[in-house]
Amino acid sequence: MARYTGPTTKIARKFGSPIYGADKAYEKKNYPPGQHGLAKKRKKVSEYGTQLTEKQKLKYTYGLLERQFRNLFEKASTMKGRKGDNLLKLLESRLDNVVFRLGIAPSRAAARQLVGHRHIVVNGDVCNIPSMILKEGDIVSVREKSKSLEVIQETCGTSRSSRFSWMEWDSNAMSGKFLNRPERADIPEAVNEQLIVELYSK
Repeated sequence: MARYTGPTTKIARKFGSPIYGADKAYEKKNYPPGQHGLAKKRKKVSEYGTQLTEKQKLKYTYGLLERQFRNLFEKASTMKGRKGDNLLKLLESRLDNVVFRLGIAPSRAAARQLVGHRHIVVNGDVCNIPSMILKEGDIVSVREKSKSLEVIQETCGTSRSSRFSWMEWDSNAMSGKFLNRPERADIPEAVNEQLIVELYSK
């Protein structure tokens, strides 16, 4: 199960955005990484460089590697509607992202681990595939014998899920419902998906 396991603060500093969530280290050093930091003179970024940066930022935000991201973009290209919007909708429909959005895990990386270790149930069946694309009406819940896990106890019941209109959360049952794929305006990630579409269209 391939994934990025390097330093997250360094990546956040590279993009100038806390893409992995609240980070005290990033707040202290919210400038580019490297020996010279803010003093480093940077060349003017080309159009290609801007597009590539936007793609990399989205990849790291959702925890995907290049092949996974490319396959998802190709799938988004076959759907009706705008490619960029479709890409974000598919990313938001991934099981690991939904586990994170529901508040079961503190981060997408933690959500991916919970799914991989078989702590998550989808429609009554244990699922260990983080990249699974959920459909409207799918029920995502914590496996019965995993409800006592400390990491789940600490995060479950947070109000995070109430911020997203496309899902419901039942704190008593530790279960959530994926109502529908969100509209672009409802997705909080600060990314220009059109630049990614232009990059892949070359």
